[in-house]
Amino acid sequence: MIVAELMEKKWYVVRVSTAREETAKKKLELAIDFSNCKDDFGRILIPEEHFTEVKNGEKHVIKRKIYSGYILVEMNVSDETYSLISDVRGLGGFVGINRKVPTPLSKKEIDRILDAIEEGKEKPKLKIEFDVGQTVKISSGPFESYDGIVEEIYPDKGLLRVNVSIFGRQTPVELEYWQIEST
Repeated sequence: MIVAELMEKKWYVVRVSTAREETAKKKLELAIDFSNCKDDFGRILIPEEHFTEVKNGEKHVIKRKIYSGYILVEMNVSDETYSLISDVRGLGGFVGINRKVPTPLSKKEIDRILDAIEEGKEKPKLKIEFDVGQTVKISSGPFESYDGIVEEIYPDKGLLRVNVSIFGRQTPVELEYWQIEST
């Protein structure tokens, strides 16, 4: 028998089918709404990071799951809440040492995950798919249609230094990542 904790809710990792995280979250939220233990549950999260990428000259923010196949549930564990999680279709149970007694995430672990989620929402990471030494074509700006070779990548600034042949001389040019494309 699991004894309900009277302290603040703790975070638990629950297995779900990969690529079905959203569906599993909605099913769990619906089950909670119809249960007698709504107060025992807090937030339910799908940890995601956001990336900015350019396709066809347009910037797009895309989401990628940090832990594919898992959701995070803030809750007090009791017989009722454990049973509710077990009964929802699409949830595979708790992650931990003992499946019968869920293992909560430590304060340090959950703080790190929550910080990563917030940081990704506030400032999406740039998805730069270029490598040093790669030949690229400049698609925008004063050097449009020139070919060059990637010399350095500055992911935190979203810049690349590209060597371009101008008047027969190799000239380093700093460009934003969306101004170039692979050849």
